Amino acid sequence: MSDFDSNPFADPDFSNPFQDPSVTQVTQVAPPGLEEYNPFTDAKTAPPGNAPKAAPAAMPAPNTQPAIMKPTEEPPAYSQQQQTQDQARAQAQELLRRQEELEKKAAELDRREREIKALGAGRQNNWPPLPEKFPMGPCFYHDIAVDIPVEFQKTVKIMYNLWMFHTGTLFVNMFGCLAWFCVDTGRGVDFGLAMLWFMLFTPCSFVCWYRPLYGAFRSDSSFRFFVFFFVYICQFGVHVLQSIGITGWGTCGWIAALTGLNTSIPVGIMMLLIAGLFTTLSVGSLIMFKKVHALYRTTDASFEKAQQEFATGVMSNKTVQTAAANAAANAASNAARGAFKAQP
Repeated sequence: MSDFDSNPFADPDFSNPFQDPSVTQVTQVAPPGLEEYNPFTDAKTAPPGNAPKAAPAAMPAPNTQPAIMKPTEEPPAYSQQQQTQDQARAQAQELLRRQEELEKKAAELDRREREIKALGAGRQNNWPPLPEKFPMGPCFYHDIAVDIPVEFQKTVKIMYNLWMFHTGTLFVNMFGCLAWFCVDTGRGVDFGLAMLWFMLFTPCSFVCWYRPLYGAFRSDSSFRFFVFFFVYICQFGVHVLQSIGITGWGTCGWIAALTGLNTSIPVGIMMLLIAGLFTTLSVGSLIMFKKVHALYRTTDASFEKAQQEFATGVMSNKTVQTAAANAAANAASNAARGAFKAQP
C-alpha cells in the first residue's frame, strides 16, 4: 500500500502496542526500593525497599610504627643455632686455656719435686758428663728442668745448644786450618791459633756467658744478667771477626776461604762451609741476645739491684772477708809500730 493511502490526520501512535496507557503507566512508575536492590549481595540483607543506604567503607590508615618483637617471642631458629655454636666455641677455648694452665702447673710442680730430691741428695755435680774412671770429675750441676722456671726453659735450652754449636764450629775450624796447612805450608800459624781458640774459647764461653745466663734465670739475678750482656757482646764481636776470616788469625772465614780456594779447590770449599757456620753462629748470637734482653725487661732486674747484689755478694764472700780482715790487721799493726817508733 502506498503512502497516498495513509491518513495524514490519523494518530501516529494508534498502531503502536507499547503506547497503550496501561503499559506506559507500569514502565514509568518503578516500585520503591528497586534501585537499592542488589541480587549479588548476602542473602540475609534486608529486602528491597526496607534496606537503608550503607555509607561507603573507609580505608584503614597505614601503620607507620616499626615492628617490635615481643620479649616473650622466641628468636628465629637460625639465630639459636649460631648462638649455640658460639657458646660451644667459647667453651672449647676456655677448656684449652685451662688445660694449658694445668700443664704448666704440673710441669712446675714436677720441677720443684725434682729440685727437692736433688737438694736432699746433695746436688752432686753432673756436668760435664765424664766417665767414672776418668781422673777428673764433673765441675758443675746442670739440670735445666730442675733449676730453670718453665717459662724460661726453652730459651736456656736454645742458648745451651748455641754454645754446643759454637764449640762444634771451633772444632771443625781446627780441621779446616789443618787442611789449609797441608796444601800451604805457610799456614802453620793459622793451624796453631785454631787449636788455641778451640781450647780457650770452649771452656771460657761456658763459664763466662752461659753459666751467668743459667744462674740469672735460675735465681733472677740482676748482676748475672749484666755479666752475661757484657761478655756476650764481646763474644758476638769475636764471632763477626771469625766470620770475616782475616788471614793469620786462625779462622776459616770468608777471606781465608777465598784465599784457600786459589790454592786448592776442595780445601777452599771446605773452608767456605766453615765460613758459613761462623756466619750462622753470628746471626744466631744476635737473635738470641735480643731475645734474652727482651726477657730481661719483663723481669724485676735493674742496674740498682745488680749493684746491691754485687755489694752483698762481695761482703758475704769468705775469701773477701778473710782478705779484708788480714788487710785491716796489717794496717793496724803497722800503725801501732809507727806510733811506738815515734815515741822518744
